Amino acid sequence: MKKFVVLGLAAGLASLAACNQTPKEQAADNIEANAEMMADNIEEMADNATTDNAEGMLENQADAIRETGQNQAEDMRTNDADTNLANGM
Repeated sequence: MKKFVVLGLAAGLASLAACNQTPKEQAADNIEANAEMMADNIEEMADNATTDNAEGMLENQADAIRETGQNQAEDMRTNDADTNLANGM
């Protein structure tokens, strides 16, 4: 029961916090959340891998996805998406 109350409070606070965000910030948060979810799924696959080598490769892939998501989100927050300032175009 305690977990449901905590989860409910967290969901409520997250929805309130989202109200004050710009569309650009919301998009950046979505990028990070999607990358995190994909990385978590790959880490679950790594936990079920049959060899140490496969597990290591999957964990490296999860780390790369997480880092790419963070970089893309930061780029979204700091650069104008319409002008592609991050890549000099």
